[in-house]
Amino acid sequence: MTSGAPLPRRVPDPLTRGQKVRITRLRYRLLDWYAVHGRDLPWRHDPANTFERICVEVLLQRTRAETVAKVYPTFFGRLRSWADIAAAPVEELEEHFKPIGLWQRRARSMKALSTFAAERGGQFPDTVDGLAHVPAVGQYVANAILVFQHGENRPLLDVNMARVIERYVRPRRLADIRFDPWLQEAAHWLVRGDKPVDINWAVLDFASAICTARNPRCSACPVARRCSSRQS
Repeated sequence: MTSGAPLPRRVPDPLTRGQKVRITRLRYRLLDWYAVHGRDLPWRHDPANTFERICVEVLLQRTRAETVAKVYPTFFGRLRSWADIAAAPVEELEEHFKPIGLWQRRARSMKALSTFAAERGGQFPDTVDGLAHVPAVGQYVANAILVFQHGENRPLLDVNMARVIERYVRPRRLADIRFDPWLQEAAHWLVRGDKPVDINWAVLDFASAICTARNPRCSACPVARRCSSRQS
């Protein structure tokens, strides 16, 4: 039996003390920015509950928050619980999600997730290992569940949050954001403190309004003077 090619050895890439200081400074500046410029989205206000906020995070993947906001009133006006979604025909879910795109995939994912939750009284596992066995739950949705239902300091790490961190500090080394150890540690450090929900929303709003993928508005950025990307 011949052995395959050896797996690449993961090079240690810890977050340095100086980087932690920079990210802590970024956290406070973004919270200040968010208090003035944060988006007015329906799931950020009462009476939005944990059920709605987790559902929204499922829908937000690969689409814009403003697009999800347009279907929010109709969807949650008709389907008010995990049990309601679990009982709804897939075809109905698809109709709700057509304005968002990828409606068939979203409908199947939402149906599977809701069935799991409805059978357990709306409660999800409170560990990463436990959530790994929940249908339609990857790293991003798992973190959303841990943030909104269990109150943990978890980052809603997507390409937008990654972009803000990497521009401000330095680029990651691995292509997949889910597996880059430095980026994961940096994102977890960013959401430390007593406002994990606010800082997650702040970063995502900042990425949408200021630190955009193309043509970022550096002149309006509150951290431009310390941004590594701007300096280089």
